[in-house]
Amino acid sequence: MNDYEARRTAKIKHNQALLAELDIKPLAPQRQTRRADSKASSNPPAAKRRKLTQDSSTPSRTSARIAAAPAKPTYNDEPSIKPVSLPRSAPKKSTKAILGSRIKEETESLVPVSDVASIRAGWTAWESTGAAPTRNEEDGSFHFHDYPGFTPNKSPAEMIQEGCFGGSYWRPLRSRKLGVVIEEDWRELPAEWIEGLDVERYLTSPSYDVDVNKFKVSCGQSIEEWEAAGWISHAHDVRGWFQWYTRFFRGRRCEDDERQVSRWRKCVGETGRWRRMLLKRYRLAGVKEVFDDGADDDAPEVSPVMHQTCHHWGFEVRQQHLDELWAE
Repeated sequence: MNDYEARRTAKIKHNQALLAELDIKPLAPQRQTRRADSKASSNPPAAKRRKLTQDSSTPSRTSARIAAAPAKPTYNDEPSIKPVSLPRSAPKKSTKAILGSRIKEETESLVPVSDVASIRAGWTAWESTGAAPTRNEEDGSFHFHDYPGFTPNKSPAEMIQEGCFGGSYWRPLRSRKLGVVIEEDWRELPAEWIEGLDVERYLTSPSYDVDVNKFKVSCGQSIEEWEAAGWISHAHDVRGWFQWYTRFFRGRRCEDDERQVSRWRKCVGETGRWRRMLLKRYRLAGVKEVFDDGADDDAPEVSPVMHQTCHHWGFEVRQQHLDELWAE
């Protein structure tokens, strides 16, 4: 051992003796990867989150205002809502559009069953209170004394006899909201309205038959779609507008009259959407006279779909309307 190594060894022993005397323990070095070091330097330490605990016990003291407030309602005592079983679907016909009203599905009434019974009873428990309408001989429009702005020019009987709704308006109908099947309600129609009519074809057909319609075209949505859109007032007319019209025409008056009359005005009233669009088609086609069905096969045909749509709302274009259109 040379002189340098001897001095180094002596210094190490001296330091060890000093550490032993001071009772200082050397720290063991900790290895950290460069990746961990760089990550720690770039990301600040995450902030500590305070643990929140929910105290389910009631407070020992409450103010007089809170104590006087009514307790929050519970819904355990609501009337039970039970599903209503439905009959199987009608046989499928390949040439006609099947309307899926009687398809058996797992369904539940969206209103209490006890209310459904009272709603159904209300459909027929009404008495005629409105006066019979008068008819303008010039343009064929009907006038109701208590609703002067409601002037259809087609009666319900005329609409049925001429052909409307593909002959399927009074078919067995399953209401999703009520959870029941409605059928045979066509029997409330006056006998003279359906005299000589093939009921199975013009009223209760399970499929939509375009050949039944006056203008031989399909138009509009199904009653099920009307219900889904929120247009049906179940407490009054579960089938919608036309059923309301048949009852209004016979003198029933109810809380839904204003809404239904308003819908009619927006569709085929003097400024109604479908009426304006149809008359615009007449102007674009240069047609100045009402086409008499079967009178002239070469006459221009103006939008049968719009004609059928207006027909479903109790309106038909008359010569007076075209005269006023071309006089503008």
